[in-house]
Amino acid sequence: MNARNKNGQLTFESTLGSTEEAESEVPSSNNDVSGLRAVRVLPDVPAIDKAFDYSIPQSWIEDGKADQIKVGTMVRVPFSGRQVNGWVLEIDIQPEEGINLLPLSKYRSVGPSSEVIDLARWAAHRWAGRLNRFLTTASPPKNVPSLEKRKDGIEKTKTTANETVWLQEVVKRKETVLRLPPSQDIVAIASEFVSKGNTLILFPSISGAQKLATGLKRRGLHVSLMPEQWKNAAVGGSVVGSRSAAFAPIVDPCAIVVFDEHDASYQEERAPTWNARDVVIERAKRKDIPCVLVSAIPTLEAISWGHQIKPSRKEERDGWPIVEIIDRRADDPIRSGLLSQKLTSILRDEIGPVICILNRKGRSRLLACDRCGSLARCEKHFIPLTQKEEHVLECPAGCNDRPVVCDSCGSTRFKNLRAGVARLREELEALSKKKVVEISSDSKGKIPDSDIYIGTEAALHRVDRASHIVFLEFDQELLAPRFRAAEQAASLLIRSARLIGKRNDGGRLIVQTRQPEHEVLQAVHHANPEKLIEAESERRRLLQLPPYSALAQISGASAPEMVKSLGAIPGIEIMGPRDDCWLVRAADSHALSQAISSAGRPKGKIRIEIDPRRA
Repeated sequence: MNARNKNGQLTFESTLGSTEEAESEVPSSNNDVSGLRAVRVLPDVPAIDKAFDYSIPQSWIEDGKADQIKVGTMVRVPFSGRQVNGWVLEIDIQPEEGINLLPLSKYRSVGPSSEVIDLARWAAHRWAGRLNRFLTTASPPKNVPSLEKRKDGIEKTKTTANETVWLQEVVKRKETVLRLPPSQDIVAIASEFVSKGNTLILFPSISGAQKLATGLKRRGLHVSLMPEQWKNAAVGGSVVGSRSAAFAPIVDPCAIVVFDEHDASYQEERAPTWNARDVVIERAKRKDIPCVLVSAIPTLEAISWGHQIKPSRKEERDGWPIVEIIDRRADDPIRSGLLSQKLTSILRDEIGPVICILNRKGRSRLLACDRCGSLARCEKHFIPLTQKEEHVLECPAGCNDRPVVCDSCGSTRFKNLRAGVARLREELEALSKKKVVEISSDSKGKIPDSDIYIGTEAALHRVDRASHIVFLEFDQELLAPRFRAAEQAASLLIRSARLIGKRNDGGRLIVQTRQPEHEVLQAVHHANPEKLIEAESERRRLLQLPPYSALAQISGASAPEMVKSLGAIPGIEIMGPRDDCWLVRAADSHALSQAISSAGRPKGKIRIEIDPRRA
C-alpha cells in the first residue's frame, strides 16, 4: 500500500516491512520542545522512505550552529533506539500540536541542494525507487563541514568561427543530438562549452572522465572531477564525471553535455535502474539550459528527443577506421574454430598492438548449420535457438519448439560454436609466434606491453591504443536475447573504433561473423549510422518496444500480487511470466510511473526494473 509523508510526497512500501510499521517508530520524547525550531529529516535507512520531524537543539540556536542547518544538510538523528544518518528536507516547519520531538544529534556535512533534492524526488518516482537511494548518490563521499566561496576566477577561452557556428545552433535549440564519429576530439568539444560557462559533462567510464578532466585542465579551464572533488564542484566551475555526476552540485550551469549517450554504463543495473542520461535531460529542462547528447550512433531514445546535428559524409567516413568483415558462413565451425586463415595472416604480419575480443560471460551458445554455416535463430525474436533435445530447437523467448532443420538449406545437422579465452590464447601464441597477454574484468594492475592481447570486452577499457581490433565471434553480440542487442553491439564497435583512430591512420577493425549483412555491421562498415537507425526504428515500432513504449520488469515473491493490480489499470499490458519475471508495458514512461505508483507496492520481496537493460 502506498503512503504519503507529512510533506505529501508519495512513498513506497519496504521490502522489509510496511510503512504503517515504520510510523510506529516516529521519533518522540517525553520533553516538551514546543517553541523550538523544527526540521523534517529523511533517515538513511533502506527500509524507510518517510521523513520525520526533529527539533534543533536550543544550544545550537544560542551558539549560531543552527544557521548551518539548510535544506539538504546531512545530520545524525536518533531513530528507533539507534543513531542514523539523514538529510534535512524542510526547515522551520510547524510540528503538529501535542507532538514531542527528539532533537538532532549531530551536524555532519553540507549535502545536496534543494534543486538536486527535487530532482532526486522526480527520479525516485520515475524509476520506482526510494528517495534516500538517490540522495546517497547526490551526497559528498566524505563529510564537508562547510563551503567557502571561490576566490579564483574562471577564464574564458576563444573559439574558432566554425566551432561557434554549431555551438550557436546547440544553444538555440537546447535539445540537441550531436552525431560525431568515434575519433572526434572530445576534449575540444567539451572545451567549447566549458569556455562559455559552468558546464556539467558526463562520460560513461570513470577512467574516461578522468582523462577528459585532465585534458580540460591542460587547456587552462577549471573543472572538478566527481565524486572526488564534490566540495570544489559545489562552490563553482564546471563538473566532469560518470553516471553519479548526474546529481552533482554545480553553480549556475549554462549547459549539460553527455558523451557516448548510447553507452549502457549510464544505466544503473541494480534497482532502481535509473539512467543518468534521462536524469540530466530532466535537469536541463528544469534549468532551461541546453542539453547535448553526443554519440557516433545515437540511440532511438536520443533521436526521438532532440534535434540531430550531423557531420558531412566525408567527415563521418574519415572519422571511422577501416572496418573489415570476415564472412565465416563457408568455414567448417569445428575444423577452423575461431581463427580463420585470413585472421591468422593478420596476426603474423601486423605490428601491434592487436586486441582480440571474445565475450564469453553471460552469452548464449550458438548453433551453426553443419552444411551451409547459417545460424539457427528465431525469425520472430531474432535471437539464437538452442537445442533442447536431440530433434528439437528451442527459442529462449518462449516460442513454440521447432524441428532441427536449417532454414537456409534444409540440413538437419548443427554444430555448437564454443570457445574459451584461455584456450584461444594458447592457439594464438602457437600461430603468431608472439607473446599473447590475456585481459579480463578480473585482471589487476598495469597491463604488460604486448603485440597481441586477447580477452573479453574489458580489454577495450584497459588498453589505450591499438593498431587492429578483432572480434573473434561477433554473432553472440548481434543475437543476444535482449531487445537492445543491436545498440549494445554497436557500442562495442564504437569503443573499438576510438582506440584505432581515423581511417587514414592505417588501423583496422576486423569482425568475424556469419551475418555480414546485419545492419550493425553495415552501419560501421560504411560509416553510415542511418543503416542501423532506420532498421532498428522499424523493428522497435513493429514490436512496440522503447522508445515507442515504456517497459518495466517485475520479479520477486510479491510480484504476482503487484502484476495483478497493474493488469487492472487501463493502458497497461502484462507479458509473462518467464523465468518468474513479468514485463509491464505502457504507452510512455509517465504512464508507466503513474501506474506503478497507483498499483501500490505489496509487502514482501519485490524487484522493479524500469527500462530494463536486459529485457
